[in-house]
Amino acid sequence: IFLGVMPLSAAFFNFLVPLQIGARDVAFPRLNAFSLWTFVAGALVLNSSWLFEFGHLSGWFNNFAWYKSLVYTDFAPANGWFSYAPLSGTIGQADAALHSPRFTGVGTDFWIIGIQILGVASLAASFNFICTIINMRAKGMTMMRLPVFTWMTLVTSILIILAFPAITVALIELMFDRQFGANFFNPSAGGQPILWQHLFWIFGHPEVYILVLPAMGIVSEVLPTFSGKALFGYPIIVFSGAVIGFLGFAVWSHHMFTTGLGAVPTAAFALLTMAIAVPTGVKIFNWLGTLWGGRIRFTPPMVLALGFIWMFMCGGFSGVMHSAAPADAQQQDSYFVIAHFHYVLLGGVLLGLMSGLYFWFPKIFGRMPNASVAYIASGLVILGFNLAFGPMHYLGLAGQPRRTHTYHAGNGWETWNLVATIGAFILGIGVFLAFANLVW
Repeated sequence: IFLGVMPLSAAFFNFLVPLQIGARDVAFPRLNAFSLWTFVAGALVLNSSWLFEFGHLSGWFNNFAWYKSLVYTDFAPANGWFSYAPLSGTIGQADAALHSPRFTGVGTDFWIIGIQILGVASLAASFNFICTIINMRAKGMTMMRLPVFTWMTLVTSILIILAFPAITVALIELMFDRQFGANFFNPSAGGQPILWQHLFWIFGHPEVYILVLPAMGIVSEVLPTFSGKALFGYPIIVFSGAVIGFLGFAVWSHHMFTTGLGAVPTAAFALLTMAIAVPTGVKIFNWLGTLWGGRIRFTPPMVLALGFIWMFMCGGFSGVMHSAAPADAQQQDSYFVIAHFHYVLLGGVLLGLMSGLYFWFPKIFGRMPNASVAYIASGLVILGFNLAFGPMHYLGLAGQPRRTHTYHAGNGWETWNLVATIGAFILGIGVFLAFANLVW
């Protein structure tokens, strides 16, 4: 999420937005460079934890006094992308035998600092893209003549600016809990663990659309090209993208139905979650209207764009199921949620970005991609993805909880987990071939 999809989307923003609006470059090139190198710094901080973990396991630090006085475990982050407090806030307690604090999960500190730095990079880039789109359009390029991808870039940038302050506050509070004895999320000292969930998901759910909207913009560019028709309902496509971004801030608590919010908040967020399916469904109908009656050419970008529509629809159907609180109570924290999330995020975002990569490949690299490899990679990605995550719907409904690295035999999960594992390997081969095609 933070080091994969977001920078890949930002690369498309940087390359395509000035070209599509007729500008020479982004509004602030130095700010653009600042955001790039700030992102690199955040990635280094976040991943340096792996080096410390390797050094800890290899005994590199055994002769250092600071290491002998502090007992560290888990240098690498191990809390998931949501890092739920208070579990992520427990840094340890005094060790009477060693007369020193016993640190657990120091990798979380690397994660906190790294995500904060990455947030600075994202905010700088977002302000830059907004200024570029608003102020640097060519003469005659009105807002309603902008390509859909540029529109989605604008909406995404606004979402980043509005969403990141919430996670910034949450991360600062978590840092104070861990390092300075605060108790924002510690229930035994009067803290509120549910506060972390509110702050995180106020950021986290818009983050899903921050990742998906650029892919939607790419698909809206690819389908007209390879169907031989103009995009059906351009104003509706643009408006629905803006509505998705707006409603993305109003549905965060559907991740928290099982926390005991109460009848009124649960009903309100259930209705809002159902409502956000409407503009998403409108986009699907617009894309189908674009394809209807067209002379479709099944090029690699088109195959991936069609795969995006199907995968995103599957994820959307299961997402609407989560809007019903009783159903959500059965599916929450099960493999069903993993299947839903990955059909939306991986099936949607990955296929959309791969479609854009092949679509603009000649413009970016100055040559055509290997068509045979592109077809094989596209087929393997779509096949592997469905084999990997499709069975998880059944596994979740059959009772397999998420975040399990193993399980006892006899629950009826073995066959479908094997299928999912095979699918994951096929998916990995497909992604490898797709990116290897960049240099072939």
